[in-house]
Amino acid sequence: MTLNIFLEHLKMQRERLTKQQYKTIRGQAMAGDIVGANKGLIKLLSRG
Repeated sequence: MTLNIFLEHLKMQRERLTKQQYKTIRGQAMAGDIVGANKGLIKLLSRG
């Protein structure tokens, strides 16, 4: 998954995340850890 695709996916989930969660996941992806950011996003979304 490329950075642009991940960021688009993250934007679609923005309403389901707090502002801090969004910034943290986005920052992790921008730093180059897209796999870790995706794993974290899945974990946050699964919490309900």
